[in-house]
Amino acid sequence: MAEPVPESINFPNEEEKIMQLWKDLDAFQTCLKQSKSRPKYTFYDGPPFATGLPHYGHILAGTVKDVVTRWAHQSGFHVERRFGWDCHGLPVEYEIDKKLNIRGPEDVAKMGIDVYNAECRKIVMRYADEWETIIGRLGRWIDFKNDYKTLYPSFMETIWWVFKQLFDKGLVYKGCKVMPFSTACGTPLSNFESGQNYKDVQDPAVIVNFPLEEDPNVKVIAWTTTPWTLPSNLSLCVHPTLLYVKVKEQETGNVYIMMEARLAALFKQPEEYEILDKFPGSKLEGKRYLPIFDYFLHMKERGAFRILTDTYVTAESGTGVVHQAPYFGEDDFRCNLKNDIITKDMTPLCPVDLGGRFTEEVSHFKGQHVKEADKNIVKMLKEQGRLVHQSTTSHSYPFCWRSDTPLIYRAIPSWFIRVEHMTDKLMAANDKTYWVPDFVKKKRFGNWLREARDWAVSRNRYWGTPIPLWVSDDSEEIVCVGSIEELCRLAGLKELTDLHRETVDKITIPSKSGKGVLRRVPEVFDCWFESGSMPYAQNHYPFEKRKEFEDGFPGDFIAEGIDQTRGWFYTLQVLGTALFGKAPFKNLICHGLVLAADGQKMSKRKQNYPNPMDVVHKYGADAIRLYLINSPVVRAENLRFKEDGVKDVVKDVFLPWYNAFRFLMQNADRLIKEENWQLDYNESAVSTPENYMDRWILSFTQSLIKYVKEEMGAYRLYTVVPRLVRFVEQLTNWYVRMNRRRLKGTSGRDDCHAALTTLFGVLFSMVKVMAPFIPFLTEHMYQRLRHLLDPRSTEGQDVGSVHYLMLPAYREDLIDENIEVAVSRMQAVIDLGRVIRDRKTMPMKYPLPEIVVIHKDDAVLNDVCSLSDYIREELNVKKVTTSSDKQKYGVHLRAEPDHKILGTRLQREFKAVTAAIKQLSDADLTQFQKSGQIKVNGHDLGAEDLRLIHAFDGEGGKYEAHSDSDILVLLDVTPDESMVEEGLAREVINRVQKLRKKAKITPTDEITVYYKASGVLQKIIPKLSEFIYATLKQPLVEGTQYAAGSKVIIKEKAKIKTDELDLTIVEGHTTKASTPTSSNGIGPACRFVNVELCGTSPQLGAKGTQGTVLLENPRGDFPISFPDLIRQVQVIFGLQSTKIGLFRTKEKKNELSADVDVFSLHAQQLFAFTK
Repeated sequence: MAEPVPESINFPNEEEKIMQLWKDLDAFQTCLKQSKSRPKYTFYDGPPFATGLPHYGHILAGTVKDVVTRWAHQSGFHVERRFGWDCHGLPVEYEIDKKLNIRGPEDVAKMGIDVYNAECRKIVMRYADEWETIIGRLGRWIDFKNDYKTLYPSFMETIWWVFKQLFDKGLVYKGCKVMPFSTACGTPLSNFESGQNYKDVQDPAVIVNFPLEEDPNVKVIAWTTTPWTLPSNLSLCVHPTLLYVKVKEQETGNVYIMMEARLAALFKQPEEYEILDKFPGSKLEGKRYLPIFDYFLHMKERGAFRILTDTYVTAESGTGVVHQAPYFGEDDFRCNLKNDIITKDMTPLCPVDLGGRFTEEVSHFKGQHVKEADKNIVKMLKEQGRLVHQSTTSHSYPFCWRSDTPLIYRAIPSWFIRVEHMTDKLMAANDKTYWVPDFVKKKRFGNWLREARDWAVSRNRYWGTPIPLWVSDDSEEIVCVGSIEELCRLAGLKELTDLHRETVDKITIPSKSGKGVLRRVPEVFDCWFESGSMPYAQNHYPFEKRKEFEDGFPGDFIAEGIDQTRGWFYTLQVLGTALFGKAPFKNLICHGLVLAADGQKMSKRKQNYPNPMDVVHKYGADAIRLYLINSPVVRAENLRFKEDGVKDVVKDVFLPWYNAFRFLMQNADRLIKEENWQLDYNESAVSTPENYMDRWILSFTQSLIKYVKEEMGAYRLYTVVPRLVRFVEQLTNWYVRMNRRRLKGTSGRDDCHAALTTLFGVLFSMVKVMAPFIPFLTEHMYQRLRHLLDPRSTEGQDVGSVHYLMLPAYREDLIDENIEVAVSRMQAVIDLGRVIRDRKTMPMKYPLPEIVVIHKDDAVLNDVCSLSDYIREELNVKKVTTSSDKQKYGVHLRAEPDHKILGTRLQREFKAVTAAIKQLSDADLTQFQKSGQIKVNGHDLGAEDLRLIHAFDGEGGKYEAHSDSDILVLLDVTPDESMVEEGLAREVINRVQKLRKKAKITPTDEITVYYKASGVLQKIIPKLSEFIYATLKQPLVEGTQYAAGSKVIIKEKAKIKTDELDLTIVEGHTTKASTPTSSNGIGPACRFVNVELCGTSPQLGAKGTQGTVLLENPRGDFPISFPDLIRQVQVIFGLQSTKIGLFRTKEKKNELSADVDVFSLHAQQLFAFTK
């Protein structure tokens, strides 16, 4: 039997209980065992670093991955989910450098690489336990015990294998290349790494003069935002075809050469200068100039300190003349290489060390960090007369993604993977993948692939997978090692258990060319190379699980944030294409970034976001999950995280859904107690019900299941989740609310059973469908629902968890699109009517005479007519009228302009346009209502420009109008006195129901409600007693004289308009007011019979010996039979399992027989005896 469902729920507490249930069941591992023989679905999990705690970005990515992999499992696949850890690289080393105050390679050399790496190893899994706890608490099922770590020797060995494949294909080379460089971390970054953290900064902007050798009075002027690169200047560059001018500055008489299009960079007014000559940039090519500094004067012999030409120079900034320091700029390097000022094999002129400080070549600024030296260099330029103009500029500049310090561009000897030659293959491989959303694949990622550069995979660091290249002292002989076995064989070792630098750096390989021994190069791999190799390395491919890997490659699914288009997505693509000619994944979900509520990046320092676990403890993990995946972030847009949004999920989705579930379970429990009827649900036995709303909710649910399966097959979470949320609204706000009486049994037993079966089926189906999205709440509901399943329907199945179950197959035979359309039209009418009531501040409790529904399509009107009973009840109107003729009611549209918007936009023409707007016809405005566009006096106006108003001919009469661009509704808002009285009676009913709920009274509790009223209420309650009884199913007893020994449950004073109402609820039924002849004259609104129990005591918690049975409800509907009468008497006195007889006298005479006319018993007293 199912546990009782409490009135309220604490979602976080219940989630903790579910966590314990999963632990007791070993639920995740059980799922994996159950699915072992199913088709395999391959999922790759991108590895995070464990040097910090999970943030909302991790939670978002983890939720997306968990939803998709759970869905795949419940769709009939075996889904291995292994957690991965990124253990090497800058994030770990940066923490150690801070801890040990390490400033450069010399500090590491002093302590020894073995000691340094040992420190790294200590912290690499610092927060692993917290990760496992937090990820688990968020409901994500992933295997931490069978994880992969990039520091495992097996993982590192596969990295070596990957690199050797590339080496053998001729894709590896050593080069000197200008690259983004982190001075804080002392290592170069790849282009995609440097693109991850751009910031808007203010930098110095200086214009510097370079006197020509041929005429030092003529000075070429160049603009730069990096004064620190000027000591390394070797050339200037101009555009060959754009026009340059020799210009005289009137104030000083100085003569400058600059681009004509950039004169505004130096001069504010034309009067400030005189143009002396004009010529294309090519005329300047080869001219020599006087260098600013003499640090590299020897380079003049190689052609330095002359003007070059190249088309990369633009007319968009600066002076049109670019100063070039070839080892600190990519274009600078290329240009100077092309012009033979530098060569590939020469020693780089790079007077900046790995910490970003000037070396001894730049004697004036030796030891100064380059960014700090800027001001001193500018000061020297000024002193030497080389500074023409000084200012600052704001621009976007790359920062180190780990240390958050400005990058510089610096020439670095590095090992590269050739990528530029394979861009066509990369694009072709990308075309065969499926991305959500698609625009990221085609634009952001596609553009990045088109511009792909050779990939610098080496890092001058310590804690990482060593690059497996052993070279001779002259670098002529190179051996690339692809496995532990190969290294042991080449070096004569018996075994090798670790591959980190402290171990392999000591290993030498005898030269085959008589060059002594080969030693390993000092670099380690970029950690992105490791994570990009994870599809192979996590399985130790090709050394183990070869067939298993190849059968599951490419992987079915990956997901990460949009920032990974230049990170993990890219490295996966490059390596997969280089190794196997294809992308290593088939399907990819790319989500946006989670920002703080103010739109800024989440920052621990600023504390501009709530702690994730605090939010979990407040609202539950399900609420965070649904909030995140029901937001623009799953469409690759950014999300401003707001805690109130999580709170709203609980309030607007979970609580209504839970209340619908609770309502079902309470009524199922009531039927067990009252009728000994057990709901044994069998999904396969469901057929089309008779009730219209039952058919609608079943059709709506089956259509939703069909839709969700199709969309999840396309990985479109952003279309699925809003529909699931809408389902909860449709179920709770429409189906349950409109069928409460049926579900409570007031429309007859069979109809009640049908409604409960329908509601159970809908909830059971949707619990399974929504389980991947909100695993806790669905499990909570399922653990109670499963006790109401027909045991035959689950025979042979493990039904211990909802997550063991497969997704329901949708039933085409239950889908009826016509019913769904009809109900949506009914809902539109009701919503429009509610808007009018709200506008007129007319509460729903007060009945109104009529609603008129106007539409030109008879099919729409027929749908409205077929559901008019629901419309009447929901809007509390007496009559529903349909019409296709709105002229009959004198209603038409008119428009008012938005004065602020249009006034600002149209200015002088606003008056004329306003006059024209007022002349627009009803037909014009009806078309505008549908299209959202209209042309007035030559101006295109949209929905934001006009406000549409329904107006009536003449004075308008009794109706108020509202429309949704399809259906027009008119509501008669003139209530008469009887309707006002009925409204007050509804207020009384509402107060009683709220009081019952406050006291947590269930429908099966025996109670009596006493009242004391003043003013108009004193007359209305007796007058409308039948109406009140029909709703409450019990009379209100006037006065405060309770039966002897009665226990007061709750009391409350209320005020309805200006009248007082005192309510008291006591335990037990009273015979007072049970019949029409009671002292206050209150009786049921339909035919009934009174029954007294004789000769025995009530059972099963029943207390009184007096009771009333309704022979119909409401009057004229749902008559009961004699067997029904016997059963209801048994329920009243708790005698469900005892045979009873009904007699006309207390002396046990005149027993009633089964052929009696039940209605002939109306208002009589009967006596019940056990047999």
